[in-house]
Amino acid sequence: MQQYSNKLRSEGKSIGFVPTMGYLHEGHISLLRASKNECVVSVVSIFVNPTQFSPNEDLAKYPRDFERDFSLLEKEDCDILFYPEPSEIYPPNYQTYVVVDGITNVLEGQYRPTHFRGVTTIVNLLFNIVLPHKAYFGQKDAQQCAVILKMVNDLRMNLEVRICPIIRESDGLAMSSRNIYLSDAERIDALVLSRAIITANELIISGERNVAEILNAMVAIINRAKSSSLDYIEIVDFFTFEKVEKLFKGKKYLILIACKIGKTRLIDNDIITINS
Repeated sequence: MQQYSNKLRSEGKSIGFVPTMGYLHEGHISLLRASKNECVVSVVSIFVNPTQFSPNEDLAKYPRDFERDFSLLEKEDCDILFYPEPSEIYPPNYQTYVVVDGITNVLEGQYRPTHFRGVTTIVNLLFNIVLPHKAYFGQKDAQQCAVILKMVNDLRMNLEVRICPIIRESDGLAMSSRNIYLSDAERIDALVLSRAIITANELIISGERNVAEILNAMVAIINRAKSSSLDYIEIVDFFTFEKVEKLFKGKKYLILIACKIGKTRLIDNDIITINS
């Protein structure tokens, strides 16, 4: 892969890269399409990264269907599928990890303390292997996007990170490979995440600036689902991920939700800018 990318670069061809853990959906495909619009060659990787899963998480049962993924990528005219084995990425005696401090200590970092170290390490490895000019990530993983941007900026990596919008099902549920875990009843319950975000936006549009009031309304909606178990709902500064108590004109914020529906942990978010 690295040799081929070096050849492409020597020919002056731009490389776009979409790193995934497979079990692809329309969200992943939207990233590939963005890459194809902007780059000469588009690479998609499929690698279920063991270092970003805690011992009690779903690594063993994470959905995998290579033939299905291959077919989807083929239909989209993906140029290259990079599909390494775990032993190729992490050979025996592997000892090197990439850690971003600060932003990784809150929210997802509190609930999944080893997660971001695994994410930044694998993304760094994949960047060094694929050698892309541009890499594409989905806004659904908002904190992950912020961590990767921080890593790329701090380490002066020679590529551009592009963050693309969340892709949702027709009823509002953010697309996720983990949605397959949901039973029919849980699938309906899962809609409380997007409904809570819609409610927050409605309150903000109506003039509410007290974050506690907005969060209380959101929690009430989440609690309507019998199968829900909330990890967190927060409104944070878009750039620092610090919690805020009031919303101010001209500022940009993120609404963030992490919630278990049954045994399935889902996340969702929205970007809000206060214009008045």
